[in-house]
Amino acid sequence: MEQKQGRRLVLFPLPLQGHINPMLELANILHSRGFYITVIHTNFNSPNPSNYPNFTFHSFPDGLSQTEASTNDIPSLLLHLNTKCVQPFKECLATLISVASEEPYTCLISDGLFHFTQAVADSFKLPRVVLRTAGASSFAVFTAFPLLLEKDYFPIQDSRLEEAVIELPFLKVKDLPTMSTRNPEKFFELLTTMISATKASSGIIWNTFEDLEQPALDLLKKQLCVPLFSIGPFHKYNSAISSGSLLTEDKSSISWLDTQPPKSVVYVSFGSIAATSEAEFLEIAWGLANSEQPFLWVVRPWSVSGAEWLELLPKGFIENLGGRGHIVKWAPQKEVLAHVSVGAFWTHNGWNSTLESICEGVPMICMPCFSDQKVNAVYVSRVWKVGFQLENGKLERGEIEQNIRKLMKAKEGEEIRCRASKLKEKSLSCLKQGGSSYQSLDSLVSHILSLESFSFPAKS
Repeated sequence: MEQKQGRRLVLFPLPLQGHINPMLELANILHSRGFYITVIHTNFNSPNPSNYPNFTFHSFPDGLSQTEASTNDIPSLLLHLNTKCVQPFKECLATLISVASEEPYTCLISDGLFHFTQAVADSFKLPRVVLRTAGASSFAVFTAFPLLLEKDYFPIQDSRLEEAVIELPFLKVKDLPTMSTRNPEKFFELLTTMISATKASSGIIWNTFEDLEQPALDLLKKQLCVPLFSIGPFHKYNSAISSGSLLTEDKSSISWLDTQPPKSVVYVSFGSIAATSEAEFLEIAWGLANSEQPFLWVVRPWSVSGAEWLELLPKGFIENLGGRGHIVKWAPQKEVLAHVSVGAFWTHNGWNSTLESICEGVPMICMPCFSDQKVNAVYVSRVWKVGFQLENGKLERGEIEQNIRKLMKAKEGEEIRCRASKLKEKSLSCLKQGGSSYQSLDSLVSHILSLESFSFPAKS
């Protein structure tokens, strides 16, 4: 393939589902603008290169043990990745650069949580642009962590959960992004290092749009002092691109939805990481059944403590639904949310899920689990008001049934649906010529090309 100087990019996604998808969507966007894409990835959770014939893929051994790779302690996993990937990534990048002497790579685009890549890029005098796969509003909260630590908000005390965080509009103490980990101090260390490396980068790409997060983007522009490019929503640039899912999507979700009335179905999915206890699983099941609304429920294998899949359901549960419920191991989520039958999304509020729901005008029932999900849920329910949060995150069948009925049948639900529809229109108009994301993408392309004069291959 003939290469054009100044248009070769190296992309390096974090190997988690919610991070791989937006990085590959970004790759497609930049490829459509004439860039040639090389993707470096770990052996752990590696994407399928055959789904992306226009890109070149290079993998390296990440050195993760089986125990480290299968942990539910995400901060510990990120710590291991940022330590063990340094040398093999550097060697992989050096190999690529050494054979690209006449047509050098213009820059590295890496996930913001791969903070070590800034030092590696600097060692090759290769500009690094950061992709933030989460929202700008949650990142603005992360940048406030040093102040919050100074003000003794951490560790969070049960007696302060309902207390307002004066330094952060809209948030209560219970909404502060935390993660379950054996080493809480490592979580704070990870955030501090990530923010520092982001400030040292040549720019930041956001999968968001100005009408959604303008205040946070304005604040971050002042705080970070690097160019920001809000070019989202990524997945709406080309609906025909391949799925980056690491799990097999059950297409029966769509054929079942085809049999349901418009805007009647509650779609339930808590993402690729969150897990539930047996008691929570059963409350969810009975809450959905008792709501008398059709539902499509994603239950990942081994996501329920002590069960491989559905064996904890009471005998006859599915049969007694009379076809009103459909349970799958994984669903083609973008296609599901765009389906005319879907009327609500019960979600963990990962950023991809939140943005995909906004883009289809689907109201949300929020059940955040950890990290930025908590902030996203606050913005969905209290700022954009296109959904509401389960009270205290309570998983009790009566509470679940009541919230579903409120969203699907009550006047409050109609008002939420109206606001969601208007926000959907804004999410689409920003991509049209003259729209904010359209213009930001033009600026990003120009910015990347301007970096060419600063990048050159390392001398052997």
